[in-house]
Amino acid sequence: MSLQNKNTIQKVFPASIHLYPDLVKSREQLSSIPEFLAKNHSLSSTCPYIQDLARLELALFETSFIPYPELPPRETCIINPSLQILQVNWKNLEILLEKPSFQPEQGEAVLLIYRKKDADRSLVRSASNRDLLAIKIVVEQLDMRSIAAETGVSIQEIDQVLIEAVNDLLIMEPASKLVRPPDFPRGVFATRKDLFKASYFTLQWHITQKCDMTCRHCYDRSERMSVSYEQGMSILEQLDQFTQSNHIRSQVTFTGGNPLLHPHFFDFYTEAVNRGFLTAILGNPVPRDTVSKIISIRKPEFFQISIEGLQGHNDYIRGRGSFKRAIDFLEILKDLDVSSMVMLTLTRENESQVLQLAKYLKDRTDLFTFNRLALVGAGTSLESANADTFRDFLTKYQLAASEIRNLGFKDSMFNILRYEKGQSLLGGCTGFGCGAAFNFVSLLPDGEVHACRKFPSQIGNIHKQDLKEIYDSSQAVAYRRGSSACDSCAIRPLCGGCLAVSYGLNKDIFREKDPYCFFDK
Repeated sequence: MSLQNKNTIQKVFPASIHLYPDLVKSREQLSSIPEFLAKNHSLSSTCPYIQDLARLELALFETSFIPYPELPPRETCIINPSLQILQVNWKNLEILLEKPSFQPEQGEAVLLIYRKKDADRSLVRSASNRDLLAIKIVVEQLDMRSIAAETGVSIQEIDQVLIEAVNDLLIMEPASKLVRPPDFPRGVFATRKDLFKASYFTLQWHITQKCDMTCRHCYDRSERMSVSYEQGMSILEQLDQFTQSNHIRSQVTFTGGNPLLHPHFFDFYTEAVNRGFLTAILGNPVPRDTVSKIISIRKPEFFQISIEGLQGHNDYIRGRGSFKRAIDFLEILKDLDVSSMVMLTLTRENESQVLQLAKYLKDRTDLFTFNRLALVGAGTSLESANADTFRDFLTKYQLAASEIRNLGFKDSMFNILRYEKGQSLLGGCTGFGCGAAFNFVSLLPDGEVHACRKFPSQIGNIHKQDLKEIYDSSQAVAYRRGSSACDSCAIRPLCGGCLAVSYGLNKDIFREKDPYCFFDK
């Protein structure tokens, strides 16, 4: 490095100059200044940490000039190209950059110096053991399963270490391959790349049709063989391969029927956890010791049950005594610190009870939300909510959210109201409006894969096809695209209506709008 002038030294080493003002007179090259300071015997007694401080300041300066290129497509994680790792002999040394009078503590430490893309200045922070593990995994291309076997730490915990490093931009993951095609309607969100790329995928896995209830709105009471142990393990292996090949993370949502009635539920749940998948449960109330057993493997992201209205109506739909069992079960989940979710299927009969029920559940569940009834299966015996007053219903529901903080906004139609008011839009049904066959598929006990469980939408069979082949099938592509009637809609990326509701009302789901849509009204 060429001889530097006074201004350059002041720019690179401001904290060091505060401790040693004569540094501005130095004619040393920048790269030699830390060693120059170390040789100053008077400083070694008054400021023994000044050499490490100068090394840190020099690293910050150098990092600001490291090119930050547009990264080409790749199949593995890489370290942030600007990252420098600096081992020093003083703890909390970085505080001196802002407070030159601070006295660091002697002791070995590792500092991370790096720059975020398009940032004006570099960052510095002490490295945690988790940071260093993430960097080691990427640099040495270590296998997470091998690490888990050697250390006894779960794969999910190791994966969480990598997620944290990605969020901190220490490492960079390959881009997800679950991407909406270029011709997918962008509406007013042409610049929002995040709305067209899914980093998480959900497999809603119906492992059995067996159920301890006979609900009047059940979508499917057909006889289907429960998945066998061998089939279940093969499915989880397929999901693992799909997850890795698409550079995403996956969640397995266990359901049925009642998934807890399957003799191998705990085997499947344990295997899903061991493979690093997030887990959730859609089921019916179970005994406290069953929940404790689940927690002993790993706490689910949430446990969802259904309540269909106030006690009288709920028990009419789900069976006598089911309301009390549900409320008692929510207390169990709360006591065991398991996140709970209550789902209601919206019909004409219970529409007037929704907010009353929501208030009753305000302190009993973490989230309350609803799905509109799809006139499929046993549900054809019920009446759909009134489409003409649906806007008013959503308006009242949204207003109630200021008082009832746990109200969920699963129905994508809420985004029409929010768009009209200039409010930020929500994710809708799956985070991408209708995510059928995009970041979500439903797997039935006999291997049929559907775009959505709420209506017949088969896109393949996992016992006969690979999950990737199913995902890429022409049927899946069609469901992902949704209705062409929504192509010109400004909020299409976060809506698309509900294909299941349209199907139940005898609409052409690929050409007609959701009958409840009030965007142009």
